[in-house]
Amino acid sequence: MQIFQSYYETLYQRPVVRLAGYSARHGLPASLYAYLAAGGPTNSAKDALAEGMLAIATEKGLLKPGQTVVEGSSGSFAVALAISCARSGHPLVLCMPATVPTERQHMLAKLGAKIALTNYVYGRRGVEKRAQEAVERTGGYYLNYFDNDCNAEFHRRVTGPNIARATEGALDAIVVGVGSGGTITGVGEYIKAWYPDVKIIAVEPYESQAIGGGFVGKHNIPGLGAGFVPENYNPYIVDGVVPVASNVANQTAQEVLRTDAVPASPSAGATLAAARELMEEKPELQRVLCIFAGKELYE
Repeated sequence: MQIFQSYYETLYQRPVVRLAGYSARHGLPASLYAYLAAGGPTNSAKDALAEGMLAIATEKGLLKPGQTVVEGSSGSFAVALAISCARSGHPLVLCMPATVPTERQHMLAKLGAKIALTNYVYGRRGVEKRAQEAVERTGGYYLNYFDNDCNAEFHRRVTGPNIARATEGALDAIVVGVGSGGTITGVGEYIKAWYPDVKIIAVEPYESQAIGGGFVGKHNIPGLGAGFVPENYNPYIVDGVVPVASNVANQTAQEVLRTDAVPASPSAGATLAAARELMEEKPELQRVLCIFAGKELYE
């Protein structure tokens, strides 16, 4: 029985599972898979990513021991980063709009983060400005996971190789939801380098199609569809973009729980719905893998 040196090591070794029940229900080939990237305190892939980005930044000399980390985030990545920074001894400043619910601000503060609010009118630009001010004030390192290659590098080192080892490259397509852009870029670049015939498919909310060049609006798929094209996103390794409506993503996440006992989040449901659409429209895509970057807790 293996003893891990830290809890994070367990998050770097995620499994690939066959979605036999979902495939049978919809008459799809039995070679439909899910890479279960989710895990940790946030029930998402963000826990491993936050720890991994800090480790890579330290390795590259970008982040010094005890240096303050600055980030513009209030979602699951902010929670994951607060926990990772507390563990590794890095003070954390989180910049966010004043519209973020007070309960979320208090929770992040309890995890050790200092909160820097900005006027919601200025949106993302205001958060970035406040983050730069925090960097100047603290001498900190701006992690900026929407525009930091450490994000994609984590997936080149971890997610891509994990998928390749589990499947031996015997895939026709990999379906990835796009949030910060790091997963699809890192996985896509790694897989294309070794298995160039594998298609890389991006998924975004139907209601917010920034990547596809369509209308950008509100949606209900947490973790996807930031409302802009992330700087991390590499379009040159993407073979197609599939929009999925929020209600479809949520329904699919509930369905795969019943068919395969996989506690999928709406973002995972979106990738699965996109994979089903692809396999139905393109029968030549027989071996398809979805990346499930989040899971739901059912109490």
